[in-house]
Amino acid sequence: MSTGKARVLDGVSIAATIKSEVAAELAAMRRAGVTPGLAVVLVGDVAASQIYVRSKVKACGELGIYSDMMVRSATTTTEELVEIVAGLNARAEIDGILVQLPLPKHVDTRKVLDAIDPAKDVDGLHPMNVGCLQTGRPALAPCTPAGIIEMLKRERIPISGQHAVVVGRSDLAGKPAAILLLAENATVTICHSKTRDLGAVTRTADILVAAIGIPGFITAEMVKPGAVLVDVGINRISERAEFEKFFARDAEREAGFAKRGYTVIGDMDPRAFEVSGAYTPVPGGVGALTIAMLMSNTVCAAKQRRGAR
Repeated sequence: MSTGKARVLDGVSIAATIKSEVAAELAAMRRAGVTPGLAVVLVGDVAASQIYVRSKVKACGELGIYSDMMVRSATTTTEELVEIVAGLNARAEIDGILVQLPLPKHVDTRKVLDAIDPAKDVDGLHPMNVGCLQTGRPALAPCTPAGIIEMLKRERIPISGQHAVVVGRSDLAGKPAAILLLAENATVTICHSKTRDLGAVTRTADILVAAIGIPGFITAEMVKPGAVLVDVGINRISERAEFEKFFARDAEREAGFAKRGYTVIGDMDPRAFEVSGAYTPVPGGVGALTIAMLMSNTVCAAKQRRGAR
């Protein structure tokens, strides 16, 4: 959907580079007798969560990280999950613990996440890691925002002194993205669904991060020409009218939609990419980096826990 003027920030290529770097670190660790381990806890039968977890376990297998996938029914209680986490905290061969979100509504998500040993919190959601990140201390950072920073740096996109606008305030994406951008000396504005005249703010952004979870929410009119657009959203659309709204006359998308009955779109209208200086596509952008950074976080946690080099 781009005119060809904007740079496409290829998350798949960057993720592959990060994974190759992680693989080299893992080879050195194995020579020293250390094999990092990641445990992933999946609760319920949400299709998207199952896909994400399988992708994470597959990446572990490809790189040589030991993985333990723990699947529990949707009726699992908060107390049972806290007990599972306690068991994983005690296992010496497990360096990283990831509880796949979202959890069922009856589960106290914060209580479960708070039970994870901060040293094994590879999702960067424990209050201790959040606090360290906030105050500039070393910490395991949430994978998606960490991936965004890696992408911008590796693509040599200036961050220092730039105005970065983050649309979304989730603990997993929006808030930590803002903190990490601030740590790189960007001037950061956080917006959300209650922000008045949102477009007036987003049009001032040199770097615009969309992480609000609404398909095509950021339109071309909300973007400053030449801005760098980072689209964190991954939304599935299956209604023909909605498809036509965003992808009319896109033959490639049409073929995929006809075959699968759905397509994936980010939080930005693809027409917004046409006025940008650079952008992350969906799919193939930020999402590809999340698993690569999870592998990196797992290796980092293993090194810190075991004193490996």
